[in-house]
Amino acid sequence: MKRHSGQPSVDWPQYMASRASSPHAALARFYGAAWPDAETPMGEVEFMALDLETTGLDARRHAIVSIGLIPFTLHRIRSDQAWYQVVRPQGDLLPESVAFHHITHSDIRQAPRFGEILEELLEKLAGKVAVVHYRNVERNFLEQAAQQAVGESLLFPVIDTMQIEADLNPQRQPGWLLRLLGKQPISIRLADSRLRYGLPVYQAHHALTDALATAELLQAQVATHFSPQQRLGDLWC
Repeated sequence: MKRHSGQPSVDWPQYMASRASSPHAALARFYGAAWPDAETPMGEVEFMALDLETTGLDARRHAIVSIGLIPFTLHRIRSDQAWYQVVRPQGDLLPESVAFHHITHSDIRQAPRFGEILEELLEKLAGKVAVVHYRNVERNFLEQAAQQAVGESLLFPVIDTMQIEADLNPQRQPGWLLRLLGKQPISIRLADSRLRYGLPVYQAHHALTDALATAELLQAQVATHFSPQQRLGDLWC
């Protein structure tokens, strides 16, 4: 398989090792963990499905309000090890964000700040390949939150199930004639992508439910289009 369109050529094990001298102890342990290399078969990888709910889409102006994690492999989802955390953002919640993810002011009143849960988050992510649906959200918000909390960046390899769907459906936007004839674009949103694989409909916009949905989607994508022998380096970014 070709590399993802727009995927940067990153030697992730080398990058992680280069960050292991971080003065922040939790970050140093995170970067110094045992990370798989690009040649590792997908069937041997320990994944961590990751989803964030936020107050908006701009990481410079908005903030994380919840995090969901579920560890899994291609063969098993470890729901008993799922982790869900509400996070108290700086400032007030926007009415539109409350309507979107249903996290209210009373939910966040006693919740910890991101800096208070960063060490636990890093411990759970260490050595596992994160799986997300639309990496720009998770990457940008975690980067901004880490910078605010400890003054350092946070970057790690991910597999983006939305990018996989984009690569599998390069002609998803029909031309003008097909649109005129009623042809609809192919959606690569999480719920719509799952429907193509016969996966059940879940209520969206809860970080833990969306993490589970993303884990199941990657399992279905690999089973349908790839194999457990697929190189990790073909899919991570």
